[in-house]
Amino acid sequence: MNVIVSDEGFAPDDWTDGFVTLDDAANDVVALDVASDTDPDELAERLGCAKMVRVDFPSFADGRGFTIARTLRLKGYTGRLRAKGHVLADQYAMARRSGFDEVEIDHALAKRQPEDQWLARADWQDHNYQSRLRG
Repeated sequence: MNVIVSDEGFAPDDWTDGFVTLDDAANDVVALDVASDTDPDELAERLGCAKMVRVDFPSFADGRGFTIARTLRLKGYTGRLRAKGHVLADQYAMARRSGFDEVEIDHALAKRQPEDQWLARADWQDHNYQSRLRG
């Protein structure tokens, strides 16, 4: 089982409804598992009543998941958004700003980057340069 990172720190995964891929999704899907190369506009059209969308980050250098999250939020998605995979503690603030609610990491990454490193970035709203520019 993986570790869920939120603004409060590490927690076990509380999602019990499972996930389906976009290709297998029906109209009554509860949670979607999407790849980083998914077209965010197409995804927004096919969400239906999904309560959770989990976006895969195959590499810490692959930022397409941030675009997916931002696009879904701009198009009105209000369900849970989770980044999964190779997201680093340094990227946590960007994940939250782009619209993710939480990050799912494996135990190996949690060991290399302990909870205190993630919590140091949990004040993501305080260090947003765009809000400082707006006054």
